Amino acid sequence: MKCSLQSCLRANFLFCLGLLLHCGEARVHTEIQAGPLYRVVGSPLSISCNVSGFASVSTPKVIEFRIKKPAKPTFEINILSSGDPTFGYAVYSQRVKSKEITLTHVTPNSVLFEIKSLEKGDEGEYDCTVVNSEYIYDGTYSAKTTVKVIDNSLSVSSPASTSLSYNEGDALTSTCQASSNTVQHTHLSLAWLLHRDGEDNAQPIISLNRDFTLSPGPGFEGRYQAGLIRLDKMGEAAYKLNMAQVELSDQGRIYCQAQEWIQEPDRSWYSIAQKDAEEMTLNVKAREVVPDTSSLVVRISAQSETLQEGQELSLSCNVDTQNLGERFFSVAWLRGSVELARIGPTGILSLGPEYSGRGDGGELRAARIGDREYRLMLQPVRTDDQGEYKCRAWLQDRGQGGAFTQGAVQDSSSQLISISATESGLSVEMQNTSAVNEGGQLKLTCRVQSVKGQLSVTWQRKPTSTSTAVFSNVISLSQEGVMDTAGEFMSRKVQATRPTPDTFTFQLDEVTPSDSGVYQCAVSEWKINSKTSSQSQTATVTVAPSDSFIKVYLISRNSIVTVGQNVELMCRVKGPRVPITVTWSLQRDDSTLDNILTLYSDGAISWSGNQHSYQLKVENKKNEVIHFLLINGASHREAGSYQCMVSVYLENVPKKLPPSNQLAVSVQNPEGNLVLTTTPAMTTSINTDIEIKCSVTSEPSASSRYAVTWLLRQKAENKTIASSDRDALVTFGPQVLLSHRQRISMKRTKGPSFELNIRQAQISDSGLYECEVVECLQDPHGDWYQLEPVSKTTEVTVNEPANDLSLDKKEQLLTAKEGEEVELKCHIISGASSPSFFYKVTWFYTGHDTSAPKDLVELDHTGLLSYPRNQELRDLQGRLRLYRPAQKSFYLGIQRAHEDDSGTYQCQVEQYQLDHEGRWQQKASDRAGPIALTVNVAENNLSIGKGEEKLNISRIQNITIPCQIINQSSSESEFQVTWFWQRDTDQIPIFTAYRNSTLQDRFGKGNEQRFHHPLPNLFSLTVSKLSTEHSGLYYCEVEEWLPSLSRGWRKVAVEKSGYTTVNVYPEGNVKAVSEPECKADIWMGIFIVAVICALLVIFLLVVKICRGKVSGGKQSGQTLWAEQPLNIKTSEDN
Repeated sequence: MKCSLQSCLRANFLFCLGLLLHCGEARVHTEIQAGPLYRVVGSPLSISCNVSGFASVSTPKVIEFRIKKPAKPTFEINILSSGDPTFGYAVYSQRVKSKEITLTHVTPNSVLFEIKSLEKGDEGEYDCTVVNSEYIYDGTYSAKTTVKVIDNSLSVSSPASTSLSYNEGDALTSTCQASSNTVQHTHLSLAWLLHRDGEDNAQPIISLNRDFTLSPGPGFEGRYQAGLIRLDKMGEAAYKLNMAQVELSDQGRIYCQAQEWIQEPDRSWYSIAQKDAEEMTLNVKAREVVPDTSSLVVRISAQSETLQEGQELSLSCNVDTQNLGERFFSVAWLRGSVELARIGPTGILSLGPEYSGRGDGGELRAARIGDREYRLMLQPVRTDDQGEYKCRAWLQDRGQGGAFTQGAVQDSSSQLISISATESGLSVEMQNTSAVNEGGQLKLTCRVQSVKGQLSVTWQRKPTSTSTAVFSNVISLSQEGVMDTAGEFMSRKVQATRPTPDTFTFQLDEVTPSDSGVYQCAVSEWKINSKTSSQSQTATVTVAPSDSFIKVYLISRNSIVTVGQNVELMCRVKGPRVPITVTWSLQRDDSTLDNILTLYSDGAISWSGNQHSYQLKVENKKNEVIHFLLINGASHREAGSYQCMVSVYLENVPKKLPPSNQLAVSVQNPEGNLVLTTTPAMTTSINTDIEIKCSVTSEPSASSRYAVTWLLRQKAENKTIASSDRDALVTFGPQVLLSHRQRISMKRTKGPSFELNIRQAQISDSGLYECEVVECLQDPHGDWYQLEPVSKTTEVTVNEPANDLSLDKKEQLLTAKEGEEVELKCHIISGASSPSFFYKVTWFYTGHDTSAPKDLVELDHTGLLSYPRNQELRDLQGRLRLYRPAQKSFYLGIQRAHEDDSGTYQCQVEQYQLDHEGRWQQKASDRAGPIALTVNVAENNLSIGKGEEKLNISRIQNITIPCQIINQSSSESEFQVTWFWQRDTDQIPIFTAYRNSTLQDRFGKGNEQRFHHPLPNLFSLTVSKLSTEHSGLYYCEVEEWLPSLSRGWRKVAVEKSGYTTVNVYPEGNVKAVSEPECKADIWMGIFIVAVICALLVIFLLVVKICRGKVSGGKQSGQTLWAEQPLNIKTSEDN
């Protein structure tokens, strides 16, 4: 007890000192990475946790990580501790042992928690706690963050061949598909990378960042700025790489890489997923050149300046310079400012955007036909091909790394070409406009008339977003019926057919909004492998995006429910049937959007929320599909704004539609039926105990628990005294002082009832006590929720009682035997009615040999029993028993009273009471009347036979001197007997029998004395062979001894017997028989005669009974007793 008191005092001292030193902001501060953090399954997770404010900065802190999972949000699971290797639970022990989960100290005050590969079950609320190694708590020692684990929906694919071979200077084109179906708001970044042979890492060629910014990779900046490298986004998910001229340094493995980014709560971006497409091997064949510099002359010539529609246009370009064989050139043909074609320094042909379709159809060709000669051929020509043509050439100097540097541009003079229309009657007709839904099928029909030869058709398209857009080929059908698809549409479901001689059809499946534009049907007429005429017709196609014809609505018939009821949400998807993915999400309060589940188009379900709380149902109708989300037994955890998000799959690429409207689901508590009764108003005295009971009289439910708060309402203030939560954890209000908390306790009993106990009530405890009870119930998931509070009040008045202490003053006389228990009584006559009074009782003792009273024992008002140190009273104090059988009585018991306990006893009572500050105040004092106690060992009741007799004996006769004890003082008495011989005036002891059975011959006659002790109260001494000088008076003296508790054995009485006068005569001279002997003979004779008479009477009766039985009952009327007196004859001898 002493040790615990010292610990409490030290803790209080340190607490107060801490308040004085740190009376500002919290000293210790724990920070963790802000959440929620979204991560995909299989990706790494790292969480940083920092702590500051400890006195020791260099000492590594012990930091612990825990997790609360969504399925059990109130249950904490230990994961890892930097100070205890056995800290983690078994569910994480294997992953911690294999280093898949680690906790590393970055500095003594910061750690990094890492999971190498996230699992679905790793989602939850992570808690970082620092173990406090100091005496005081000042600040925050834990911090929390939330981690959401979502599915990896990022997909990347490249439809091109896995092996590519180009000559140096050729153009490279490749397309990559990248998309994601993540519900959260994310950005995609895409990069084309080149992994050169012999290098460890791949280098980016060009990349499209998450903020849609293009940036070239290191070493590709020059070509990017020259327009030789481009990255174009084609539609929703297609990314096209264009490299106008590949170089030797481009040889290696090329692939595209996509990353998905999400914005963290701190506004930074984090890559949650990354995927690479399949690598393609790129081979580039080199060509050696010798650099040189000089002037350049360019000339243009036409084989025919006037042509008819359908004929061939042939343009020659002549380039002349010094050292021509060692130089490299680039040559281009232009009509006006539009470039038709270009031949690079390595001989690679590239067509201008407007003529790429005609080049793919074989109408446009260009080649180098000599050292100085370059030729372009266009057949069949159209009337819109006429105009001014010119050649443009420039030197290309090759550096040491194989890269070309463009020199000065030199143009030729202009060449005018005139083209007139032919008399061909070919005509083309096509529907002007067409509308189709995203994901649907585009079908265009082109009809021809006045056909004279074979026909071929080329279907072309140009976007309508810009006025300068040009047509590009989609697909063509030759006159032989061979279908040729442009590279961009190789992976698309596109076809061109000729179902009838005058009809051409174009069909494109799974169209997207990017397919909108102007489509052209270009029909060419052929004669003997020569194109004679060409006609075209256009049609505007509009592809309606999926969100314009697929509408998503979220409705419910019961969005406001009570805890435990079911909720049915309906996500109505109206529109044509297309593969869709439906994601249900929930937003609670102002938190972020959390996924519940995702239903994929193939029927697979990915759960992110509590699977036991929800059910799915799908109902198909004619023009809509209804997805039902059933909430079974709704709780507050399921309350919030629900939303369903739909993604449609087009070309196996998901496209998000605008999310549905938000639907708020409100979960309300049921109405409570709690009824309370409380203790009525009470008036009590100070220092008494107050008990206020608050009982629930209504019928509780099976899961009911109660949180109770006791409040005190006074004029000056209202304060919370104490509260008990549903788990009966009691906490005191902040306004209750520490000294007052020791007097207050709460208790709950069966019923249920709630009691507030205030010990040693004070005046300041008066007021209106309010019992506020909140009923807590469990929802279907086991979570607790509270109903509306119900309260009752009790008025308490505390008064100070009157003081009139008075003790009984009567004197008492007590007598007791030693060894008995003595009870001394002290009574209060008045002044003990209030339970707020406490009493100190002191007993005083005054012995017979002293006049001053001494303190014997003391019981103070706090219940502390003490014995004043007094060596003389130590034995008595050890046998005392102090008790209080009644409120007004104080008894002192003396166990096994001793003779030395005799004396005067007196009790003194002092009355105490606690004041409002908790200090003891003496109110009154009084003494009772004295008690005189006498303890006796035993009363003297010893009595010995006093009979006297005279004996005349001869020397050969013996004498017996009896000693009979008639009465004794106690049953525990022991005796010492001594026989005396008195001759004349001398009294000579002759024999002593001590109380310890020791015998002593004091006469000197040895064997001539015999001691007898036949009975406990009879002693005798027989003496033989006496001489005549031994005549005289003989008697015995008896000493009675009793054990004393304080003094041991003590002699309590001495008595003498009567005298026996003995006369001893010489042998033969005995004068007369002694009177005693004569008397003895007479009595002996009388005794013998009586016995003989009795035996004779019995004999006669037996004989008479036997005769009566033999006679057959003739004398049955006679009794056993003789009718006549018996005549007994005795002989003279008898």
